[in-house]
Amino acid sequence: MTRRSPCTGWVLTNNPTAISSWRIWIEAARLRTLPAAIIPVMVGTALAFAHGQGNYGKAAVCLAFALLVQIGTNFANDYFDFVKGADTAARVGPRRAVAAGLVTPQKMLAATAFVLSAAFVVGLLLVREGGWVLMPIGLISIVCAIAYTGGPFPLGYNGLGDLFVFIFFGLVAVGTTFFVQAGFVTPDVTSCAAAIGLLAANILVVNNYRDVETDAVAGKKTLVVRFGRKFAVWQYALSVAFALLCPAALFLYGYRWLVLLPVLLAPWAVALTRRLSASREPTEQIALLGATAKFLAVFGVLLCLGILGGR
Repeated sequence: MTRRSPCTGWVLTNNPTAISSWRIWIEAARLRTLPAAIIPVMVGTALAFAHGQGNYGKAAVCLAFALLVQIGTNFANDYFDFVKGADTAARVGPRRAVAAGLVTPQKMLAATAFVLSAAFVVGLLLVREGGWVLMPIGLISIVCAIAYTGGPFPLGYNGLGDLFVFIFFGLVAVGTTFFVQAGFVTPDVTSCAAAIGLLAANILVVNNYRDVETDAVAGKKTLVVRFGRKFAVWQYALSVAFALLCPAALFLYGYRWLVLLPVLLAPWAVALTRRLSASREPTEQIALLGATAKFLAVFGVLLCLGILGGR
């Protein structure tokens, strides 16, 4: 028997075998979250080329590592959120493979271990290119992929998820991508890394905004659970505002006017913030989640074009 969820639009079935295995795993990988892994590498690489240090081969290795860590994190979240009771029938939003009975917890845990092991192997290539200083960064990234929802002190359950995303999908991802290619880090890299990290964290803000009731029941103390939805709206708005200051900082740093291209997104940023503040239904928040990811992607692309054309 199949039915379509009125909240998520996903087709639900009581027969897991009715869905092909590869579709299940693609769904579990959460493709809509992957811009948070791709955009930082793009920005870091654009900055490397702007400094005359760009290398496509090294950039490709950085991208592979980022994607594997992102997918591994998604698999780990699927497993641990089910085990901890955060993913239940009361939850709205995209379907989770383990909670829906499409994948056993044991298989999801094994898939998590496999993907993160692959990330470790790819990370060794980064160490070869960028030096042993990258080894602890890579190991911490992989450990935190699990510690986000697993372990004795899960970051996402203790209000540290936003900080995790800001650091690892912003400062670390952009900074490491640049460092592997250039061998150093400059203030313009740090500015861009902070902007990307803030926008990536906004994806989590919307996700937690939608799940605040079920997260509270499960003991998942996200910032939205701790401080309320009004706080989340302010966090979202300030994150976008600070990100849009990044192009101005680059302009002052010596880039030409093309670097200001992302500022054109200011009206869209205001509209997204208003949508979040006014949203009441899960369907609206699910749509806003996708729109926030798109904003990150468009911002990242415009920032890359501005960096490359404005140096």
